[in-house]
Amino acid sequence: MILTICPNPCIDYTIEVDTLNVGRLNRIENKIEQFAGKACNTAIGIARLNRSVTASGFLFEKGARGFINYLEKENVRCNFVLNKGGLRVNIKIIDSKSMLTELNDSGQQVSVSKQKELLDMVSDLSKFASVTVISGSLPKGVDPSYYGDLVKASHGKVIADCETDKLRSAVSAGVYMVKPNLYELETFNGESYKSYTDMLKGCYKLIDLGVKKVLLSIGIRGAILTDGKTSLYCRSENVAVNSTVGAGDSMIAAASVCLEDGLSDEEILRSAVAAGTASVITSGTSLFTKEKYNEIYKKLKVTKMQML
Repeated sequence: MILTICPNPCIDYTIEVDTLNVGRLNRIENKIEQFAGKACNTAIGIARLNRSVTASGFLFEKGARGFINYLEKENVRCNFVLNKGGLRVNIKIIDSKSMLTELNDSGQQVSVSKQKELLDMVSDLSKFASVTVISGSLPKGVDPSYYGDLVKASHGKVIADCETDKLRSAVSAGVYMVKPNLYELETFNGESYKSYTDMLKGCYKLIDLGVKKVLLSIGIRGAILTDGKTSLYCRSENVAVNSTVGAGDSMIAAASVCLEDGLSDEEILRSAVAAGTASVITSGTSLFTKEKYNEIYKKLKVTKMQML
């Protein structure tokens, strides 16, 4: 079983426009409403790869039933800590050039007692999980150090997808794998990377801090995976991009399935890029389908990068 922990679930309103004109009237061409949250997206991806998955985290009274129904229809088991208030609402605006503008709500306040309740729940649930995924933002009242607390409470291999102080906390707690994108890696290290060599050096800095594997997503160029000894690269398949929302979450879904199966790093990277690529061709916040994932997976090739 794979466990995903979503500290700050949400409702995504994806609005499609021809061109986003700031300060002027914009007409909506299409609007999609969907329950979401990074780790919850990952849970759906895992289920679509026909694996057993349980979603946990904080949930809020207003919108909770619809959220759980949505996940259960995707064959995701749910075990959340319920809080007062409502789900946060995010607005994602996508124009005809597939440029994404995001307006993300910070979420409701979560008490210290509820934070402790989730840590206890994660400790119990993760005893039955070979892989635990923790990803996304934190709600009000929750310190970035809570990411480290979640990592420490988890059993088995832990994957974290977060940024800045949250990522620092997860790394210091001994997380197994992290999946930054290029911007997040640059921000974490306080550097700018142009070449693949520079990107790899940036990944090594996380390895030096104790992370076992770094999966770096670099958009349409694909991804890099390194454990500090062997570094691999996989170029993404050339596809028409409809929306990048959920692509990273899909990558983690595929990577966690490979980790559960004990597959090689080559398979982890190839599967992750296949899932991420299959996700970007769907509109709004919709994730990949198993059929499209299989189609793209067959076309991908993983190559070794020269060690530095």
